Amino acid sequence: MTGAVQSKLLAGWSDPAAVFAALYSADRYTFWLDAGPGARTGVSYLGAASPTSRFITASVAEGTITSRYVRAKHPAPPRVTHETVFEFLRRDLNAHGAGGDKPEGDGFDLGWVGWLGYELGAQTVGAPGYESRYPDAALLEIDRMIRFDHGDRTVTLVARAPATESRSFVTDWFEQMTEALAATTTTTAAPEPAGPSRPGASAASHWRHRPTAYAALIETCLAAIHDGDAYQLCLTNEIRVPGRWHPVDTYGVLRAGSPSHHGGLLRFGDVALLSASPEQFLHVGRDRRIRTKPIKGTRPRSSDPVEDDRLKLELQHSDKERAENLMIVDLMRNDLGRIAKLGTVAVSTLLAVESYPHVHQLVSTIEAQLAPGVTVIDAIEACFPAGSMTGTPKQSAMTILDSLEQGPRGIYSGAFGYIGHGGSADLAIVIRSIVLDSAGASIGTGGGITALSDAAEEIEETRIKAAALLTSLGVTAP
Repeated sequence: MTGAVQSKLLAGWSDPAAVFAALYSADRYTFWLDAGPGARTGVSYLGAASPTSRFITASVAEGTITSRYVRAKHPAPPRVTHETVFEFLRRDLNAHGAGGDKPEGDGFDLGWVGWLGYELGAQTVGAPGYESRYPDAALLEIDRMIRFDHGDRTVTLVARAPATESRSFVTDWFEQMTEALAATTTTTAAPEPAGPSRPGASAASHWRHRPTAYAALIETCLAAIHDGDAYQLCLTNEIRVPGRWHPVDTYGVLRAGSPSHHGGLLRFGDVALLSASPEQFLHVGRDRRIRTKPIKGTRPRSSDPVEDDRLKLELQHSDKERAENLMIVDLMRNDLGRIAKLGTVAVSTLLAVESYPHVHQLVSTIEAQLAPGVTVIDAIEACFPAGSMTGTPKQSAMTILDSLEQGPRGIYSGAFGYIGHGGSADLAIVIRSIVLDSAGASIGTGGGITALSDAAEEIEETRIKAAALLTSLGVTAP
């Protein structure tokens, strides 16, 4: 057994960006779940692996979970078990007595931080899938972190002592971090982001499907919809850029140009996820309320206020975009219905327009109460991958897309965030994101194809969504 969660409220406020830069910029196993620059609502969490933190990766192809201690003083060989990531997490949370520990508030109470890759859909939906170049899931166990409440303007240290550690494990870390954060108080504002790293004059973005080929895939999607095999298909593309970038510097550029309430930086060894995601996949509170906020429907922003208002109204009243959103609302209502208490599934917001620096989006909100006996892991497994990234019906759509996309999506289209030992979770969808590895950068982009789709407009939408990400890498979008 592990000890109870302990917390220490610090005096004053520190900017999460300044703290992350000071404490974790050189760390190879670290996380920052980011409520956004200048946020006045929401909570940011950041931290790094401790000597007792497990790091797990999942392989769908092998049906295994590999677990190791990335900071252990005397590293042991990795432990491999034959199970899915959902089976592992269900067993782990049972061991911690999920839901029994009741820290104050309703956010992350320590547990796991990481990503679930799209190819896990082979296990949750039974759809075919490719083998990804990245782990199909990667999760870091967190037993200490820093919590920033942007509404209350408070900074809190949170920690739990593992059974293998002394009673001073938490108090020693509290003292160490109190001193470290005090040293950052003279720089309470976020550091100015460095300019994007330049990959070199010869570097260019390589799109898996060039415009002509992507247009042909759209026509195939339209034929499948006409034949009744699907109502909507979320067709995607991958962009690869050779080069090397520092994850922390690059994330600073991305968040400055594309601020978002569900952004984040996950750095796990040689792979880093940098996300400006605006889309919440699932939130589960300790009151067992579950919420999802699918986004479908996009228009670009304009620097001209009159034109920007026109584009917003055009999105709000577009038959095509509204139909696209409503199809996914129905799909997510069905997914939630499988794990919700009878009669509790409700659409609390329908077809609201949310505006971000580069796009206007149509967003709906569906909520429910988890049924008795259903765990947070059951809920994630039942709903994964998000319907807004598959299309509908989900299994048929994923099967059709697998035959068209000609490669794995990897981390893109999956989810990232936290899964707390106390039974809470907050996961965003991996969109508007960059994945960095030793060979370069990967960007996913796409959109929902319906019977009313126009190929040229759909291609332009993928370009608009990718442009800000490429700019963050110092690459000009085609």
